[in-house]
Amino acid sequence: MAEQPPSLQPIIPRDENNSNNGNGPTPLAIAPQDTPEPVPITDQEVGEYREQDRFLPIANVSRIMKASVPSTAKIAKDAKECVQECVSEFISFITSEAAEKCQLEKRKTIGGEDILYAMGTLGFENYAETLKIHLAKLRQNGTAANANANTNSSTSNPAREHPIEPRVDGEHQH
Repeated sequence: MAEQPPSLQPIIPRDENNSNNGNGPTPLAIAPQDTPEPVPITDQEVGEYREQDRFLPIANVSRIMKASVPSTAKIAKDAKECVQECVSEFISFITSEAAEKCQLEKRKTIGGEDILYAMGTLGFENYAETLKIHLAKLRQNGTAANANANTNSSTSNPAREHPIEPRVDGEHQH
């Protein structure tokens, strides 16, 4: 794509009758520039991003999916790729809503509560309620880990000993 030169601002003279009472040359004013609208990303530009830059790693998605089905079940490659794309889009969707909230509140860091708020706002209240519990457990384990690290640095991290795993209902529990 060829580069275009920067746009030039027109110079508009002020009214000579009112500007400086006839003392010297008339000062000139620069016309205000309209803020340009952001240019939408084209499909070609989206295609230029590598898949690994846009999606969660397929191995992580596959591991989570396998934990939710019986050990004898198989998951097709296209199913993994479909879920990979869906969860990546879902994360972007929720995160952009949370980022908007932070921007309105003039904050730079998205926190767990912002994600929960975004989920509720976007109609995922049922998931947000469950995640509130997981966030509380995560913070509790994080607090315990920090306390242990302060008293004994050789102690392992309790949050890693008891990871929060996806809940599996019914006969598929491990």
